[in-house]
Amino acid sequence: MYACSKNEDEIKPEEAHIAFSVPSNFPAPAYDFKDNKLTNAGFALGKKLFYDARLSADKSVSCGSCHQQFAAFANLDHKVSHGVNNCQGKRNAPPLFNLAWQKAFFWDGGVKNIETSPLNAITDACEMGTDIQTIITFLKNTAPYPDLFKNAFGSSEINSQLLLKSITQFTAVLVSGNSKYDKVMRNENGAAFTASELAGYNLFKEKCAKCHAEPLFTDCSYRSNGLDLTSADEGRAHITGLSTDFGTFRVPTLRNIGYTGPYMHDGRFYNLDEVLEHYNSGVKGSANLDAQLKSGIQLNSMQREQIKDFLKTLTDHEFIKNTLFSES
Repeated sequence: MYACSKNEDEIKPEEAHIAFSVPSNFPAPAYDFKDNKLTNAGFALGKKLFYDARLSADKSVSCGSCHQQFAAFANLDHKVSHGVNNCQGKRNAPPLFNLAWQKAFFWDGGVKNIETSPLNAITDACEMGTDIQTIITFLKNTAPYPDLFKNAFGSSEINSQLLLKSITQFTAVLVSGNSKYDKVMRNENGAAFTASELAGYNLFKEKCAKCHAEPLFTDCSYRSNGLDLTSADEGRAHITGLSTDFGTFRVPTLRNIGYTGPYMHDGRFYNLDEVLEHYNSGVKGSANLDAQLKSGIQLNSMQREQIKDFLKTLTDHEFIKNTLFSES
């Protein structure tokens, strides 16, 4: 993804050539930067904004507070996101990567454009608790932001459109496509699954892949997986108003799943054993339960270990440790 002569861990963000590239085993992305030219300066500005807690109402929370790189840009060990004034939200913070392939965002798909998706966190009273105009005023009067915007966009103007475009130049470049799974699929350097990983992969294709479709490991649909007979969170119905969407949530990606716990929209499961046991014996017959889960997903103890061994191959260690994405 990055053209350079140094080893990746030696590169400073300002030295790297920031580029967006599609892994060869991925489909075409939904976002293409056509109207938001990707530059080093734009990426650097977006990253600074992503990590700047001063943008929140009480200057305590940044985007990076709930989307931590070491957790694949999810929120480690937090069931739900924690915002300003230590306010606790109602949903688990999803990981941020491969966003350029998404056509809708959040657990309920309430936002259709990656560029406008930060507005939700900015304005939510339980997240950053502020508004765009307050942030714009702050940026106009706080060095080095005027210079950073001029470097990124060629103008001293600071407005909401440029703010959101710059954040997108950072978040859309968060591409995770270099796990062991990817290397096996691309037949790179003789990469191969172990016997247990391969058995897990075959089980996964049989029992899980209809919802967690390769290579993104989500089909981006909205489904009920029977967490409760009656969901305390209306889910996608909050957006569509349809009773058939009540208690349904976007199928999450399984990439980097070893780092993105706790799991489910409300973070109720802290480990994969709990998740697998839910599908084995805990699926509730809710009104909108996905038809494929009517009988759950039965796995014996050996099969569970094989599934977990396969899921570990979806961890992209290079992505999680890439200093280009780290807070400076």
